[in-house]
Amino acid sequence: MDIAQSLTTTPNTIKCIEMHTTGEPTRIIYAGFPPLTGPTLLSQRAHAEKEYDHIRKRIMLEPRGHYDMYGAILIQNTELVRSGEAHIGVLFTHNGGISTMCGHATISLGRFLVDTRDENVFPKRGELVLDEESLTVGVRLHAPCGVVDVTVPVMQSADGMKSDPARNVAFISTPAYAAAVGVRVSVPEEVRWGELGGRKSITVDVSYGGAFFALVDVRELGFKEGLKKVDLERMTQVVGKLKGYLETHPDIVRACQHPEDERLSFLYSVMVVDSQVGVNPGGVDGVETGLCFFADDEIDRSPTGSCVTARMALAYAKGERAVGQRWAYHSVVSSHFQTGAFVGEIVETGLRIEGENGPARDAVVVRVEGSAYYTGASSFVVEEGDVTGHAGFTMKSVTQ
Repeated sequence: MDIAQSLTTTPNTIKCIEMHTTGEPTRIIYAGFPPLTGPTLLSQRAHAEKEYDHIRKRIMLEPRGHYDMYGAILIQNTELVRSGEAHIGVLFTHNGGISTMCGHATISLGRFLVDTRDENVFPKRGELVLDEESLTVGVRLHAPCGVVDVTVPVMQSADGMKSDPARNVAFISTPAYAAAVGVRVSVPEEVRWGELGGRKSITVDVSYGGAFFALVDVRELGFKEGLKKVDLERMTQVVGKLKGYLETHPDIVRACQHPEDERLSFLYSVMVVDSQVGVNPGGVDGVETGLCFFADDEIDRSPTGSCVTARMALAYAKGERAVGQRWAYHSVVSSHFQTGAFVGEIVETGLRIEGENGPARDAVVVRVEGSAYYTGASSFVVEEGDVTGHAGFTMKSVTQ
């Protein structure tokens, strides 16, 4: 047995498929993550956070990953899988923990779940049904925020049906809503940055698209050149300070109370928006660009599918979008390559989200589409005595 075969068959090997969506990685962990206990996906998420966070770090951070790595752990057994409402569950991972929703990873997962034939990886793979007219397959994915319906285009191959990378994957969001519109936030002196000039406050919107996003116009932050030519290092410094402040700001905390579950009730990201930048991909009524900061100052390379959902819901609440109106959303990466924009479209209105954790909300359902590609496969092990690589690290963590 050579060394490559030895490493892939070592006990406790973590096996992954590597993909990207507009440059944003999705490391799909399909085998080797310890079994999670709990009657619900959210309780399994809590188990992973409490007992196996060192393994999350091992997979995401150096030396196996990097600061901006993103992952998806497949969970074969959840309450909604058992009830038949979903085909499979997932936990989304990043440099700071486990998120509640991720659009770019959902797009990647749609392709992988159609393409895999391994029933140990995807026990309900045989339940997927081909729509012969549209040549698509539907996958119901149980994310921490709820069930996400994914539509995957397919084509015939020598060994049967497989995903078609030439056509976009689409997903239907869980209900999304504008949580707070036009919040005037005073910025204390210790948080302010030079680009603000003499201003002491900014205007922020908060919207929910499976996670909570604070949305702010790039010029509201004082960056007059917008996102067409942005000093990324400087923007990261500014948004890092701002995000930490917003996470504890009473008005933002109040806006981020999900009616149904306190475990969904936290500010996930700050999205910096520029409505003056973006190449129109065609077939849409408008285009804009965003720069998404989430987790521990992680930057999304993709247009951020869950925030596309949140931005569409916010625009609808403001009277800026109509049902069926298609809008393109770029990241700075897709703007650079002039390809890879996500397209959002409101497909349903009149929903009501109610619960005991917060005020009831009027919600919409959004369809988001985009493309993902395979980049490789990985098998990760830990050799005895490997202190550096046991739980992973960042350069930030070892220099502070």
